[in-house]
Amino acid sequence: MSPACVFHLTIVLLAVPALLRAQDRRLTDRLDPATAAGVHRLIDSAKTAGLPTEPLVQKALEGSTLGADSERIQMAVASLLGQLGRAREALGGDANEAELTTAAGALRAGLPPEALRRLQSLRSGRPLVVPIAVLTDLVAEGVPAEQATQSVLQLAREGGSDDEFVALRRRTQLERRGRPPGPIDRPALQPAADPPVDR
Repeated sequence: MSPACVFHLTIVLLAVPALLRAQDRRLTDRLDPATAAGVHRLIDSAKTAGLPTEPLVQKALEGSTLGADSERIQMAVASLLGQLGRAREALGGDANEAELTTAAGALRAGLPPEALRRLQSLRSGRPLVVPIAVLTDLVAEGVPAEQATQSVLQLAREGGSDDEFVALRRRTQLERRGRPPGPIDRPALQPAADPPVDR
């Protein structure tokens, strides 16, 4: 073997441990090699775009736990990657991982990016995770997206705390299950002054 070949082989062998470390062992331990490689490529794309990668890992592991095949796992991870990208577009570069992940869930539930932008504007730098999660939960409870959005935006406009957003969700759940809110509670879904969000 020529000295040049030996040199290049040495470089490759030295690089292998670093490449293995760069891969998430949770994926290589739980997924077949082809699926793990596909998911790692998507994770690399997320890293390049400056998007969080842990939600992608968790999505792949969830698929494995549920017994999904390779194609479905990779499609689910790719879909989440797209949602994280749209969440970043809606919230901007200052949004943290928790906010982006929660916003991705809201988009997956069918809420428009404009609703997230308006909520962020009304919160004026305050954390967004709880308000976005409550908005998503209201829609999951069966509240029409437009009505849920107006209710959450109204509370944000009033400077509502995270606890008040949680209380809004709880009141709505009780009302939809036929139990009236407490005597001091205001109506769960107040009309907002803003026009409806375009879908």
